[in-house]
Amino acid sequence: MLSYLESLEYLNSFINYEKKINFPYNRRSLNLKRVGYLLSLLGNPQKDLKFIHIAGTKGKGSVSAMIASILKASGFKTGLYTSPHLISPRERIRVGGRLISKEEFAYFLSLMKFKIEKFMKSPNQSPTFFEIYTALALLFFAYQKVDFAVLEVGLGGRLDATNVVCPLIGAITQISYDHTNILGESLSLIAREKAGIIKKGMKVVTSPQERDALSVIKKTCEEKKVPLYEVGKEIQFQLINYSLKGQNFQLKGIKKEYPSLFISLLGEHQLINAATAIGVIELLEDKGIFISSKAISQGLREIRWPGRIQIVSYNPFLIVDSAHNAASAQALANTLKKFFPGAGIILILGMLKNKDVEGVGKALCPLAKEIILTKINSFRSLSPRDLYIKIKSFYFKRLIIKEDINKAVNYSRALAKNKDVICITGSVYLAGETLKLLKEERVYD
Repeated sequence: MLSYLESLEYLNSFINYEKKINFPYNRRSLNLKRVGYLLSLLGNPQKDLKFIHIAGTKGKGSVSAMIASILKASGFKTGLYTSPHLISPRERIRVGGRLISKEEFAYFLSLMKFKIEKFMKSPNQSPTFFEIYTALALLFFAYQKVDFAVLEVGLGGRLDATNVVCPLIGAITQISYDHTNILGESLSLIAREKAGIIKKGMKVVTSPQERDALSVIKKTCEEKKVPLYEVGKEIQFQLINYSLKGQNFQLKGIKKEYPSLFISLLGEHQLINAATAIGVIELLEDKGIFISSKAISQGLREIRWPGRIQIVSYNPFLIVDSAHNAASAQALANTLKKFFPGAGIILILGMLKNKDVEGVGKALCPLAKEIILTKINSFRSLSPRDLYIKIKSFYFKRLIIKEDINKAVNYSRALAKNKDVICITGSVYLAGETLKLLKEERVYD
């Protein structure tokens, strides 16, 4: 029996494409037959589960969490599988809002270890970190006898390990440019990968999309004879009012209307995500599963999704966000302008080497009165000096370099006045480091 630390060490011994800047995106690197074979050795734990599958570029984690929260509020035992994690690897696997425990994580990976070693003696390639993680989640969900399992795609969709399941409902959140070196340089190519989750027999909700991306999604749905519902068309929402505590809005859904809803998450993009989640929930009715308006309202009200425009302290405000591409950075910029008009923005920025630094810089740098560049604790991190070279054309004042997030936060706090906003962003990994440093989120390890 492995201990928790031994189980993490064992899992991390397998190739992890999350830690690679570039890799061949093909059926040799990512192989659904390989995942299927591993699951068959485990007794096909996925076969009796009801799935909801979420793909997209931005917002797919938020949508997944919203759906799981609504199902929980309705009394259903719900599994949630997301990636990457902010602080603890156990965040990726949850049942009823509870993280898989260290003991459960170690126990189920120990059960899998013998099967994995048998797998590796076959003609198949060695499974990857994410493939094993996905199998672990499905095994745990089956053991827990969850009523629903909500799965967030890891990368793309077509070749993602989560795509071995046959979901009741799928959703595709807003598609933008990210992982272009792997998924493709155009929105059409990226959308083709995301639309790879669409299968016969399911129904699909899409967030608002650029024309090229929507065209691919529509064509795929037509080919698979899958009904498609669009936020902005069949599903419409309107903001009522907002404050730093959250947003009140109304929504006209596929099935009914909701005159008063609330989410604590900030930004118009979160209203889009909420509308997408409600669309998915409403479509369950066609499968004989009825979710009340009360459960929808309660589930949204109770949603907590750290590291997404999260206010962790006041006077001065300190916000932690995970924006790492141009579209998510623009959503953050819009939110800062809307919720903090006239405030002085102190931007702390750290990014990975393979991200769209120029796109993020163009969206955020013009808002800042001071910019502090820092380094993420990862070998994939872009050095602050390289970051400086990439964004200096978007900011004509002095750029400050601090070699780690601790020094960056301390410096920003000494610099900030009461009405200033310190905004830390650029990476999910930087958001996790910051939350752990500030102890604003529970430290699981």
